[in-house]
Amino acid sequence: MSDDTSSEAGSGTAIAIVVVVVIIVKISIFFWVLPECLKRYRANGGIGSFQQRGTPDKQFMTLTMDKFLNDMEREKPIRFTDQQLRIATDNYSYHLGSGGFGSVYKGSFSNGTIIAVKVLLGSSDKIIDQQFMAEVGTIGKVHHFNLVRLYGFCFERNLRALVYEYMVNGSLEKYLFHESTILSFEKLHEIAIGTARGIAYLHEECQQRIIHYDIKPGNILLDRNFCPKVADFGLAKLCNRDHTHISMTGGRGTPGYAAPELWMPFPVTHKCDVYSFGMLLFEIIGRRKNHNINVPESQVWFPMWAWEKFAAGDVGELITCCGIEDKDREIAERIVNVALLCVQHRPEARPIMSVV
Repeated sequence: MSDDTSSEAGSGTAIAIVVVVVIIVKISIFFWVLPECLKRYRANGGIGSFQQRGTPDKQFMTLTMDKFLNDMEREKPIRFTDQQLRIATDNYSYHLGSGGFGSVYKGSFSNGTIIAVKVLLGSSDKIIDQQFMAEVGTIGKVHHFNLVRLYGFCFERNLRALVYEYMVNGSLEKYLFHESTILSFEKLHEIAIGTARGIAYLHEECQQRIIHYDIKPGNILLDRNFCPKVADFGLAKLCNRDHTHISMTGGRGTPGYAAPELWMPFPVTHKCDVYSFGMLLFEIIGRRKNHNINVPESQVWFPMWAWEKFAAGDVGELITCCGIEDKDREIAERIVNVALLCVQHRPEARPIMSVV
């Protein structure tokens, strides 16, 4: 009897020891794995950026958007309601124009501030949300005299909208190609300098570098004093300064202004904006679109014509053909030289915007 009792006691002790060992092992594993899990969790931005296996894309997008909106509410832009914007725009009755990412309407606040409300449009909710985050997540975090100011945004079930300062003189495009009122070359030179400063700020002075991807005359807006403001950040992207290039998932920008690497499997850097700025400078010099079939064959592609004149030492003739007065000749020749540097095929050969 005592032998049986001793046996049972020994067995019980052995089982208890095994259980304790198993528990200790599990606890050890837990505390060994936990720091790594937390590290990965934080690296992925917390709950808003964590997509569990089997979670639908729409649910993941909702989590990401919720986190994004919460982050933005800590920034300067104001979050407006659909009703507030309907009142401000008189039910969207004053249509200013349309673009690739939406329609723009004129409005005003009760204090008299004139605004431009950009209502985002797209082929799917996902695309609209991507455009929304691109614009609010870039221009909403920066402030510069030569960047259009974002007052706020609206994110509701049936409306994604951005509220910008109203630019009374519209875009540079209409003064180069369409407007009967012709700007002086001196004013165009000032616009070029202001635009360069705005882009340089995006590239070199922000906490995270911002690549615009769509620099062109239509995206350079002019205030009542014709001060230029870089606008339309629907394609913009943030990137860390220590990244030498970024990955692209598809072509960006506008043909005729977009750098070659945006359409080919090449590394992409902020120098793509430099290329686009060079193309804009050519159009400022020529006061025409770079591609124009209604001119002599040698002048159809203005950048090539400018290069040929430069190579032949005849930039002066180019300036004369563009109707630029003698008093502006020196500045015009300098602009042609800068434009040619900006549109170098190899990105590393292009200058940075702060030295343009």
